[in-house]
Amino acid sequence: MSPQEAESLLAGADLICSAEQVNQAVSRLADELNGAMRGRNPLVVSVMGGAVVFTGQLLPKLNFPLDFDYVHATRYGDVTSGGALKWVVEPRISVVGRTILLLDDILDEGITLAAIRQHLLDAGAAECITAVFADKDIGRSKPLYADYVGLTLPNRFVFGYGMDVRGAWRNLPAIYALKE
Repeated sequence: MSPQEAESLLAGADLICSAEQVNQAVSRLADELNGAMRGRNPLVVSVMGGAVVFTGQLLPKLNFPLDFDYVHATRYGDVTSGGALKWVVEPRISVVGRTILLLDDILDEGITLAAIRQHLLDAGAAECITAVFADKDIGRSKPLYADYVGLTLPNRFVFGYGMDVRGAWRNLPAIYALKE
């Protein structure tokens, strides 16, 4: 997408959550996780690339010891609808016997996060706790519901705060939605 197309897309989008609302949600999640994970020394696994902003802002707010790794599995690429799950990078640190805190940007249909979670459990993780920045209210059941959720978003195509639209606008501090 050209810079002009990206600017036009943003200009026509609806603001769904302000940067202040986003920051409050991340702080609340950090408080919840600080209570739940104390003394557990989890392996925090971030799902790239969407969770990079969420992870980068959440980790400094966590006050318990942890190890960190990431995975990159996607169903989207640079398109707006999901396809087959593609593994790009698997964890480098052994998950065997570990408590995993799996971080992702958004729980949409839940297919990707459920597959990643199951993959980590199949690889020997003792447990896999999920935390997502946002849960999209899609109006139907999902194969997985996150243990910790920052915000609930409407069933629209959203972008900003790590979530992209055709590769653009992950860097926005707020959440926007495409016009319906």
